[in-house]
Amino acid sequence: MKDATPDSWTVLGRTISAPVEVRRAAQWGAQFLVDLTAAQKLVAPTGLEATGPLPGKALVALAVCRYDDTDLDRYHEVALSFVVRRHDADKTAGFTQRLREFSTGAIGAYIHRLPVDQEFTCAAGRDIWGFPKWLTEITIDGEAGQTTVVRLVDDGAPVLTLAFKPGWGLRLPEKVPPSYSFRDSVLRLTPWTMQTEGSSGRPGGVSLVLGSHPMADELRSLGLPKAAIFSSSARQMSASFSPAEIVTPRQV
Repeated sequence: MKDATPDSWTVLGRTISAPVEVRRAAQWGAQFLVDLTAAQKLVAPTGLEATGPLPGKALVALAVCRYDDTDLDRYHEVALSFVVRRHDADKTAGFTQRLREFSTGAIGAYIHRLPVDQEFTCAAGRDIWGFPKWLTEITIDGEAGQTTVVRLVDDGAPVLTLAFKPGWGLRLPEKVPPSYSFRDSVLRLTPWTMQTEGSSGRPGGVSLVLGSHPMADELRSLGLPKAAIFSSSARQMSASFSPAEIVTPRQV
């Protein structure tokens, strides 16, 4: 089931048209293997299924973006997301089929938390795509490809600190899975595209310190902090976001 998708929206008195463009940004990310059962507890309200490359494991990511030139102005963002099976995937499929989905990119990314540091992008993200944005304080000290420290603070409470080490040059995949959001009991799917330049990555390469905050407690429930399986960054990222579609998870 899909809803009609408008191609323009009014947000805080401004008109935004689709597609919504990111012309210049920098990006950092870290991926972790976590217990599948623990991940599914956080994903379950959406009706989606967490997934990963190994039996009993799910893949979770912490991503940071410094948006320098976008249709939603300049802002910083931290994302907590889970790799999930597509909403229309066969829930009776065995691990071999699930692994094939994962390895071929027939997956999605459920955006579970998405704090930002500016009001307009917060309102636009919630109204246009149903993204779980809220206003926080985010500082990014460093440049992509160099040592970078990211701090997330919410209403004076430390949430997390990420310290990224430099990686080695590589080409990040430009095919990205669609994003899922879940707000007011409605599941939405957002297709988007991305291009990167000046990318680097490495096994591990990031340290995570958790503070005293509900988001930090969710990360602890996943067994974090722990070693990342991979970290990456891109000095230049551009992206294009399409309107969201309301979708219904497939039943057994």
